[in-house]
Parts: sequence; structure tokens; C-alpha cells
Amino acid sequence: MSGWVPGGALASNVEITAATVLRGDIIQVGGRACRVSDLFQLPQGAKQLLFESGELLTINGRTRLVAVRMTRRR
Repeated sequence: MSGWVPGGALASNVEITAATVLRGDIIQVGGRACRVSDLFQLPQGAKQLLFESGELLTINGRTRLVAVRMTRRR
């Protein structure tokens, strides 16, 4: 599903893994929407995600999550 949001951006749901997660992705964790502000590479393909709230989430190479990704309108 995708849709327009204010500011001319397009929001779309994407499946992400440790290899494809990006800064700015919004992931719902425990019923709260958390925006990824930074990423840290860990051994064996894992990544640690730092959210704007200061919380950390570690995902391994096999973790699959759904995120909202904003893309700019051209």
C-alpha cells in the first residue's frame, strides 16, 4: 500500500531486512512507530538500529520486518 503524505512525499510499506534497512525507515515496535536515526553493522550480517527515541533494536540477517519508507516526489 502506498499513499501521498503532506510535503509531496510518497509513503509505501516495504519489507526490510538487516541488508535493506535505511535511515528514516519507520518500523512499528510494540505498537509504537519508531523512526531509524542510525545503523550499526554487527558481525554475521546483523545490524543494530538506533531510533530517534534513543532505543536500540538488534536484528539479525534473517529478520524480516515491515516498514514505512518515505520517498520524495520528483
